[in-house]
Amino acid sequence: MRIGHGYDVHRLVFERKLILGGVTIPNNKGLLGHSDADVLTHAVMDALLGAAALGDIGKLFPDTDEKYSGADSLALLKVVSKLLNNSGYTIENIDATIICQSPKLAPYIEDMRKNIASVLETAVSQISIKATTEEKLGFTGNEEGISAHAVCLIN
Repeated sequence: MRIGHGYDVHRLVFERKLILGGVTIPNNKGLLGHSDADVLTHAVMDALLGAAALGDIGKLFPDTDEKYSGADSLALLKVVSKLLNNSGYTIENIDATIICQSPKLAPYIEDMRKNIASVLETAVSQISIKATTEEKLGFTGNEEGISAHAVCLIN
């Protein structure tokens, strides 16, 4: 058994879509990044890559490479999944937390779980996603950005 931890953060800006776990969430701001800036999926990828000692998403999908400009993070997660499978690993579970003052994410969590489970070819019961605020403290509390943490267990 191996454990991995992933973390990601992106700034909220106008004129960008807010995409978390592959779900487009109605909001007046979205996340700024080279790809679609899906912090949840990025944290999950880094947790999986870390557990398998395969580097991180910056190494695998550098923001200096234009082919990843605007990339769908779920498609990148599929690449990570194939790397894990080719290395002989299977995913036991993933537990992730999104830190976001607004919008409220509860109505979208189940779709996020389904998207990630589908890409990773795991059961939805192996994917846990939670959301919390920071009680208006710090950059997430001030609605300047959104962050996510993920831990995983692979075998």
